[in-house]
Amino acid sequence: MHERQPFEALVRSWLPEDLRPLDLLTVQVNLGYRCNQLCAHCHLEAGPGRSETMNAATLEAVISLVFESGCARLDITGGAPEMHPALVTLIERTRERVQDIQVRTNLTVFAEPGMHHWPDFYRSHGVQLVASLPCYLEPEVRQQRGPEVFETSIAVLRRLNELGYGRDPHLSLNLVYNPLGAFLPPQQDRLEQEYRQRLRASYGITFTRLLTITNAPLGRFRGDLRRQHEERAYLELLRASFNPETIQGLMCRHQINIGWDGRLYDCDFNQAVQRPLDPGAPQTVWDFQTSTVLSRKIVTGDHCFACTAGYGSSCGGALV
Repeated sequence: MHERQPFEALVRSWLPEDLRPLDLLTVQVNLGYRCNQLCAHCHLEAGPGRSETMNAATLEAVISLVFESGCARLDITGGAPEMHPALVTLIERTRERVQDIQVRTNLTVFAEPGMHHWPDFYRSHGVQLVASLPCYLEPEVRQQRGPEVFETSIAVLRRLNELGYGRDPHLSLNLVYNPLGAFLPPQQDRLEQEYRQRLRASYGITFTRLLTITNAPLGRFRGDLRRQHEERAYLELLRASFNPETIQGLMCRHQINIGWDGRLYDCDFNQAVQRPLDPGAPQTVWDFQTSTVLSRKIVTGDHCFACTAGYGSSCGGALV
């Protein structure tokens, strides 16, 4: 029965060996947990009061790692990455060495004092954007992300459209949907069509793709589940919805995650629970070796069931 097997054991029943990487297409960098929002689903519990932030020495090591890895994509996240003063340096120094740089933005940060320049900077450097918008309706967004977030996000999306984002094929604007409760995302393509119709009709907004991401039972979302006595039921839902077709595309098989302090993880969710790479693999950016990282055993836990449930989930959206 799926609901009784640990994640590693269940995946092992579908693979000829332990869960291991297939390649290293993406280096994901978390610059820190400071954010201008306090989102209810945040697995890292980011917010205005967080002080964790990447220092200059770690940033230099990260840039060296990106060069050495030969990755095709640099995926920059936080917190709100724009609140880190070295974001400009990271983008400018890696721009010519990777095929694709993308930043995960909450949109509202562009409306903060001193942050209005970011859309133009991103456009001039060809940065791709992955933007949080958990629904096309204001009440739902307010519930998850707070008051005035929806209105500000719509205004920012219109500005991004004016700059070419979501319209120019070289300036992708991907929106992110997270469920508002203890349930799985619907089919990604179908929900994308709903987003397109509603955002275009109501606000004249266009975008590139919609990414549906399942909420991991971590951070603030786990706290809400526990307060509502829904944590066990949600974990059972994730286990019962295990889909073996998602295993090939799991993000941990195609990327490495770097914490603000330089420690290495299989994914941002493992960073949230402080589960570093397998002991046989490099542990920090300073001892990174591509060959050793590619041969590592991937570290898993019960939260990993969120990535294999239903249509699957990753930083790039649904897997099947």
